[in-house]
Amino acid sequence: MASEEANSISYDHLLARCKEIVGESFVFIDDESRDKYAHDETENLHFLPDIVVKPRTAQEISALMKICHAHRIPVTPRGAGTGLSGGALPHKGGLLISFERMNQIIEIDERNLQVTTEPGVITEVLQNAVKEKGLFYPPDPSSKGSCFIGGNIAENSGGPKAVKYGVVKDYVLNLEVVLPTGEIIWTGANVLKNATGYNLTQLMVGSEGTLGLVTKIVLKLIPHPKYDVLMLVPFNDLEKAGAAVSAIFRAGHTPSALELVEIDALKIVSEFVDSSIVPVGDGVAAHLIIELDGNHLDTLMTEMESIAGVLTEFDGGEIFFADDAQQKAALWKLRRRAAEAVKLAGYTIEEDTVVPRAQLPALIRGVKELGKQYDFKAVCYGHAGDGNLHIRIKKEGSVYSLNNPDIIPALKALFQLVKSLGGTISGEHGIGLVQKEYIDIVFSETDLQLMRGIKKTFDPHNILNSGKIFDL
Repeated sequence: MASEEANSISYDHLLARCKEIVGESFVFIDDESRDKYAHDETENLHFLPDIVVKPRTAQEISALMKICHAHRIPVTPRGAGTGLSGGALPHKGGLLISFERMNQIIEIDERNLQVTTEPGVITEVLQNAVKEKGLFYPPDPSSKGSCFIGGNIAENSGGPKAVKYGVVKDYVLNLEVVLPTGEIIWTGANVLKNATGYNLTQLMVGSEGTLGLVTKIVLKLIPHPKYDVLMLVPFNDLEKAGAAVSAIFRAGHTPSALELVEIDALKIVSEFVDSSIVPVGDGVAAHLIIELDGNHLDTLMTEMESIAGVLTEFDGGEIFFADDAQQKAALWKLRRRAAEAVKLAGYTIEEDTVVPRAQLPALIRGVKELGKQYDFKAVCYGHAGDGNLHIRIKKEGSVYSLNNPDIIPALKALFQLVKSLGGTISGEHGIGLVQKEYIDIVFSETDLQLMRGIKKTFDPHNILNSGKIFDL
């Protein structure tokens, strides 16, 4: 095993203890199983765990963690493997704990508008379950059809609807957590207001599986809106599309989603999913996807017309209104499959920058200038409504960024640009392994020492997802 101190327990003894705790059927050491958990959606990275376990309860995880803590064995928590920063990669070997079997929705509390769930529930499954009760859990990452709600907690995920409804942290009320030392705690209370001590719940959200293993989650819900309307607007200038975003909000509108898709990305994904719903004409540089939702359709249509008027000031082209659920689904399919499509097209390096939305034009312009300077191609798409732009990079001879001297200077320049615009280097994908190199661009050494101190308090032997975000 990877840990230098792991010789205090033999591999065979550890394997036997894992089988005792979770059952022999849920412990895997064969090459095929280990390979399955050696990668996620981050570039082309690949790290084999020594042992894969699939526990069913917090108590089983507690027993596993007590052994690993005592013998300094690296542990990697794993959700669905849809991450884009390497946060679930077992780069130090050791034990990988998969949450696949912890996949039950425990209770939907309609009176208090809450849901209690295990972490291995797929996000869209959770959303559909509460929707049947007329309730709404808004955070909707592009991988919502496959990602786990526990992974969303770890990364503080967002998605298109974050612009109106907020991100995961805005809905988490309470968490059951197994600490690296094996203790089981609840971080808060199932209440909407809580000024009782430090906010451990919010500390866990977005901590990328470095402080504890979340085993139960209590989420706030809201009533589901009755209607939504959707339109697609072409622009002949990418910067004008970015500038239009800020203008929409300054005019008093708050869309439920406002997405930007550059034309190159749209061409790639349209071919990938074999869709012609969006005409890809000459002179179009980008499209905005704008959605409004609410309980009064007439009000939504009036607001959509007002937004259309704003867009004429930025040379927006002919607006396409999605008339029915099928057209809406086709448009969202294009947006949600964009990352997968452009990655297969060779844009394997994805950055997850976020700036104040008024700075989007400057960011887009800067990305294109850096592409010329550092000899890479880039396509841009993402959650323009909250300034979160996903930048996919293709550079000849570089399919990954981790420890790659050919791409590191370009990324440093990109992140310095983002910092200069008042932004930061990750909006929703996290730091994990691939952004760790650049975290000192946005944080001072004092900031990082405070974070390291928190990590040491929770994980004194540095076994849980060690080496993610920063090194101790």
